[in-house]
Amino acid sequence: MKWKDWDTNLKVRLLGEGVSNMLFWMYFPFMSIYFSNAFGKEKAGLLLVVSQVIGVVIGLIGGYCADHFGRKRMMVISAVGNVLCFIFFALGNSPWLASPILTFMSFSALGLFGALYMPASHAMVADVVPEQHRASVFAVFYTSINVSVVIGPILGGIFFFNYRFELLLACLAVSIILTIILQKFIDETKPEKISDNEKQSSLRWTDYVSQQLADYRVIITDKVFLMFIIAGVLVAQTFMQLDLLMAVYSTEQVPKQTLISIGDWSLVVDGKHAFSWFVSENGLLVVLLTVIMTKWMTKYRERNVFISSALLYGIAIIIFGQSANVWTLFFAVAVFTAAELMVTGIQESFVSKLAPKHMRGQYFAAASLRYSIGRSIAPLAIPMTVWFGFRWTFIILGALSFISAALYGGMFKMLDHRRNHLPQTTAIK
Repeated sequence: MKWKDWDTNLKVRLLGEGVSNMLFWMYFPFMSIYFSNAFGKEKAGLLLVVSQVIGVVIGLIGGYCADHFGRKRMMVISAVGNVLCFIFFALGNSPWLASPILTFMSFSALGLFGALYMPASHAMVADVVPEQHRASVFAVFYTSINVSVVIGPILGGIFFFNYRFELLLACLAVSIILTIILQKFIDETKPEKISDNEKQSSLRWTDYVSQQLADYRVIITDKVFLMFIIAGVLVAQTFMQLDLLMAVYSTEQVPKQTLISIGDWSLVVDGKHAFSWFVSENGLLVVLLTVIMTKWMTKYRERNVFISSALLYGIAIIIFGQSANVWTLFFAVAVFTAAELMVTGIQESFVSKLAPKHMRGQYFAAASLRYSIGRSIAPLAIPMTVWFGFRWTFIILGALSFISAALYGGMFKMLDHRRNHLPQTTAIK
């Protein structure tokens, strides 16, 4: 689908959200460092867990709000909420009022409004893009985000620690502009009738949440899928540490050192700036290699890909926690990213093949528990460094990935057994 054929809604959003995402990645990766310094590691980890749990609950009703109140309305409400949050976020980091509590509340609220924005955003793409072109349009938005991941942390390494108040004022200004753009240039795309979903849209939000939770019962009745979820939650404890434990470790344990030296010129980095390069390295590799890695991985059995990815995650996180050398850490992040890219393209396909045709929606909803539960537990790694120390915390996280690899192996054995006894079941490599 060519750019000239894109709906105006999408063009405006891509440009506006691109700038907004850039600023987001200039502060987001460094927040765990800020909270650890402000509250201590134990309290910071527990507060982030609470924040993530509330975000998961809000996310459950995001789809309901998009269908019931409209895509544009929810996006505008979310944008207005972001403006209010950035006012207090900036105030909490101003020269006149340095308030970690206000900063935490504002940062958490931003996550909640984001949970309301995303379902409406995705629904709008589905509303205005023909089915055969949706994948390519989503890919463009995904690429835009990852371009922000590459550039944002590098700039954030400079501005977040030295000009945080000014950075948040810039975020506030962009949020105000984006709100105005969404209100004036975006049209509502919510269909007047939603056919099969029309009845669902008329439900109260409490009924909708209850229905969402009831759908997750599918994981109890399908042992193979249950093992897939458990393995996914365990390995998530590793891959979600890039913006959490790895950030704190880089700041506290990586000393200032020379990255490159040519003659009399040398590039010296400390832990804070090195971490911004690690995040950018991850984003750059994702942008450059996602398509290539996905095509490569489709040549192998899914069993081997899932197991290898979990093992690589474990190896990468252990290497990261045993060294303070920047180049060793760059290598660890590269291995970490390879593990991520190995399964990026095949996970959704695997779920679709595992699910009965009449239950695919429920299976995909339940599959998201890997991320929602994993994201809620992952911040506990920060207080674990107080209880066990950095080295053992990284080893424990690596061990969880290795256990995940073992579970994937057991899952595919169960799947082979099911396939052999139920010939009509779709065969999965």
